[in-house]
Amino acid sequence: MTRQVTGGDVRPPAADFDVLVVGAGPSGLMAACELLRRGVRVRVIDRAPEPVRAPKALSLWPRALDILEDVGLYEEIRRNSNRIDAFSYFSDRRLLASFGFSEDLASRILPQYETEQALTGQLERLGGKPERGVRLLALDDVDHSGDIEATDGVTAVLEHSDGGVERVRAPFVIGADGASSSVRGQIGVGFDGSTYEMAFALVDTRIEGHLPPDEISYYQSPAGTLVIVPMPDGVFRFLSVMAGGREVSVPMMQAVLDERGPRGVRITEPVWQTVFRVHARHATDFRRGRVFLMGDAAHVHSPAGGQGMNNGLQDANNLGWKLASVIQGRAPGSLLGTYGPERSEATRRIVRDTDLQTRAWMVDSQVRIRARDAAFRLLDRSGAVSRLYAPVMAGRRLAYTPARATQYPARRSGCPPRTRLPGGLKVGAVFPRERAVPLGISGPDVDPSAWTVAVIAPRDGSAWLTEVGHLVDRWPPLRVVRLAREDVAPYGGCGRPGYYLVRPDGHIAAHGHARDLNRLEAELGSALLPRT
Repeated sequence: MTRQVTGGDVRPPAADFDVLVVGAGPSGLMAACELLRRGVRVRVIDRAPEPVRAPKALSLWPRALDILEDVGLYEEIRRNSNRIDAFSYFSDRRLLASFGFSEDLASRILPQYETEQALTGQLERLGGKPERGVRLLALDDVDHSGDIEATDGVTAVLEHSDGGVERVRAPFVIGADGASSSVRGQIGVGFDGSTYEMAFALVDTRIEGHLPPDEISYYQSPAGTLVIVPMPDGVFRFLSVMAGGREVSVPMMQAVLDERGPRGVRITEPVWQTVFRVHARHATDFRRGRVFLMGDAAHVHSPAGGQGMNNGLQDANNLGWKLASVIQGRAPGSLLGTYGPERSEATRRIVRDTDLQTRAWMVDSQVRIRARDAAFRLLDRSGAVSRLYAPVMAGRRLAYTPARATQYPARRSGCPPRTRLPGGLKVGAVFPRERAVPLGISGPDVDPSAWTVAVIAPRDGSAWLTEVGHLVDRWPPLRVVRLAREDVAPYGGCGRPGYYLVRPDGHIAAHGHARDLNRLEAELGSALLPRT
């Protein structure tokens, strides 16, 4: 690679890429794959000389698995991971509750470095490659006006492993460089939140004895909570609140296991151990000008519920199609302004939910322990967690708040009440995956840049369908898919003649009735540039 080394007052030449991705973790690699599969040129750099082999994050929930499937990785992930069918909670070794997951809501466990390996392999098949040992030193010419059109990019100053310094003009930059993000620091974005007082000890190990291979167990006691997670290849993760002043070690974790956990289990062959502090923080802004933040650079939170890596993958999924649409001239720059509000909204919900779970782990007074245990027993008897909260963890209730009246029908009479069903058909939610893939709305085999107008035609709808076709012709890439009422009824959808406008990431952008095509036209005009 030719390096352009210049003085700070000289503008570097235009880059031979469209997007500079800083950070080759799961979020950065996914963002690069999302862009490359849409024909956008990408450069990926990472300051580490080699990929990190630590297991770190483990859980992949169904919405993240959908995203991995769309980039062609589901079978590889499924083959190498193990499925979690239940969460079981104990108090002083007595079973309080066991919350089961149906197959479509179950998470899979795969060490983070294996997810990164899969993403790196797909990145290379798409024509990209991470540049290791390259560090971002500075970002110059960052625009703070909020107007994408105010500038043509930013200047990135990069340091290579041999000490060479390169200045390059990047049309767009994605900061996916972790919780200590240098990109976030360079653009002056705050990282609001707090740090939990205690530290957590973690040991991944093989064992003697029996532990369920498809169940995450939470052993709660006044001394703290011990979490046990089954991993592939017979390895188990043991996670516990760290006792004050102690260092993580196998004898320490064995003592915690003997005190709080299941009897007859012995740690035999540790493969990784660490101690860490838990933070609940999010960036005050996910974008400055043409620079974006995602993954741990934009948000960090408790490992409770295993949502961290999933949230970053969804950041990449949200930004990837939008950035590609703008770069390729199919959408106005204003579309990029929706990334921050949508993803910060989703992040705030996750931070709130994981904070509640983490605080439940730390309950130590007898009054609070009794209240917590009673709550778990009630939830177990009612089935509420499996029925209502499991879809939240699975990502099936993820929905972005609509911003415009034209995203809804002019008259909602005849529409069902706004549904709270998991995966329900409502504006902002993801079109139910089990219908979207066979209908050709989403999935690995559809055009990843195309929007979909999914229609239920009136009884004698030939003229109406012709009018829809004229709209479609004005705004490429746009496809029409015919729906039957039975495609929408199980999800609380509206069976009246009309349409659902679905974005390239599978989220429903708008819904209207047959007489609302003017509203459909307004929505298309807000998100796409008409054919010229």
